Amino acid sequence: MGWSYLQLGDSEHARELLINAERLADGIGNIGNEVNWMKTLGYLYRDNGALDDATSTLDRALLFATQIDSKKDILDCLEDLAHLSIETGDLDSANKYIERVAPMAQASGSALDIAYVNLARGKLAAARHEDSQAESLFRRVESDPASQVSMRFAAEHELALLYQAENRPAQAEQMYRMALTTFEGARQQLKDDDSKLPFVANAKGIYDDYVRFLVSQNKPDLALMTADQSRARTLAQGLGMMNEGKNPHLATVSAQAVARKADATLLFYWLGERQSYLWAVTPHGTTMFPLPAEKQITPLIERYNRDLLGTEDPVESGNTAGQQLYRLLVEPAEKLIGPDGRVMLLTDGPLSRLNFEALIVPANTGGSKAHYWIEDATVSSAPSISMLAGGLAEHANGRESNAKLLLLGDPQPPSADYPALPYAGEEMAKIEKQFGHNDEIVYAGPLATPAAYLSSKPEGFPFIHFVSHGVASRMDPLDSAIILSRPQSGDEDSFKLYAREIMRHPIQARLVTISACYGSGTRAYTGEGLVGLSWAFLRAGAQRTIGALWEASDRSTPELMSTLYEGLETGQTPASSLRNAKLKLLHSGGNFRKPFYWAAFQLYTRV
Repeated sequence: MGWSYLQLGDSEHARELLINAERLADGIGNIGNEVNWMKTLGYLYRDNGALDDATSTLDRALLFATQIDSKKDILDCLEDLAHLSIETGDLDSANKYIERVAPMAQASGSALDIAYVNLARGKLAAARHEDSQAESLFRRVESDPASQVSMRFAAEHELALLYQAENRPAQAEQMYRMALTTFEGARQQLKDDDSKLPFVANAKGIYDDYVRFLVSQNKPDLALMTADQSRARTLAQGLGMMNEGKNPHLATVSAQAVARKADATLLFYWLGERQSYLWAVTPHGTTMFPLPAEKQITPLIERYNRDLLGTEDPVESGNTAGQQLYRLLVEPAEKLIGPDGRVMLLTDGPLSRLNFEALIVPANTGGSKAHYWIEDATVSSAPSISMLAGGLAEHANGRESNAKLLLLGDPQPPSADYPALPYAGEEMAKIEKQFGHNDEIVYAGPLATPAAYLSSKPEGFPFIHFVSHGVASRMDPLDSAIILSRPQSGDEDSFKLYAREIMRHPIQARLVTISACYGSGTRAYTGEGLVGLSWAFLRAGAQRTIGALWEASDRSTPELMSTLYEGLETGQTPASSLRNAKLKLLHSGGNFRKPFYWAAFQLYTRV
């Protein structure tokens, strides 16, 4: 299982399983299995950039394999140490490993091992600028029927880098596209979302190098669309918005047209290993801004997220991380944001865990005081430009049911782990007041069960709202759940409305609000962003969702949600209404002015 998760790109899941497997093998004295899991852990560390850990783990595996004279394990370790040495720049060691392992691979008669050694030899030749030999070796791997699909797109990636270094841009671009097409062919073989979600991580390096290459070729618009092609693929496929038979890298979408239809400035972010980028898209054009590498931005995000959960008000305390992030991420495009301040964020990775509204606009010489960006902008988050294009077209032709609100919450505590929420009833009562009795269906207390939601024909409601506890599973995000009442009969977890169950029941809601902790999820997948309950409702067909990035305050949330629905009833958009609800708390002058209370909730939209 650990190996399978590693192949899917799910390194977090793989690591836990492989460490346990190694310990179990050690405990029963099975050195052969222990070597096997050590090798696989070495692959995992290498894939995650922990090259020192990878080297020490593979060295240890090689030592044990030699002790038991396992020729296959020795061969595997030497192959992987050769690849690893090339990545660390130790070309002499890489050459020694290759000279030692090449005859072993030939003697084994394994075409797969021979291909893997040829891939290492090609990388070494490229590192030594022996371009002709490198090209020949990579071509051999790419065309070898014995090569695994991951080896083929790795060889094509290496060829793209080689042509790029040789200043052969046309060939480099063609090979980048070929590598992504090969990768996409492998991805389309996966049958379920659990497998598809982590798999894009396997192509992250290809996309990153290709985007940077296109920028270097003065093709920023193509770089943007290439970056966008890596986004929200699982979500789009689940919603039937992608033609599986079509080469996704030839699809074209007018980003400016999307900005025009959305009546907003699109801020699209790409965090790269060596260089990051921001594209600001307005109805009139696209402007690209270079940003620092991901490793320089991520620590600031982590630091500021910790500060947001603290007891101080970051603006009042002069928080520097919030101001640095604003200067890095927003200030370059500040002048391109329209006077109405409508912004759609398209983020990924660590940025998907950041509430941009809580970034601090620094004081300026014109007299403006430091303040939160929410004072200047109406912000929502979108999965991808291509999905927005499809969602906006769908929305233009859509229709809404006569029924308005499906409200579930204030459940009976199903166990001591989920105590009663003292203010849940208050929140539900305030929301109910915004709708007529004939325009709402309410399930509260013992009636608020997962079965009640599933049997209520949720596809007929423009508004769906949950008031309850929520749990976010980091290891298995589709096991995230809304905690409702335990039915009179059912299994142990029958009080949980799971994300994977939500996805199986199509809806057309204009807005789904999850008034629960961590409704946005806690794990970000490459290309998909945070995956959890909000993602699941979008996957089910909701136009927009509201979810929490952290623990939602039971005390302040009723007021925020009441103001949200007051605004919706007066014709405000969900984005504007949620912003006004947050501003009301921010300007309250009490404890609720702190971002912890108003910045948890984030609006996700695909229209």
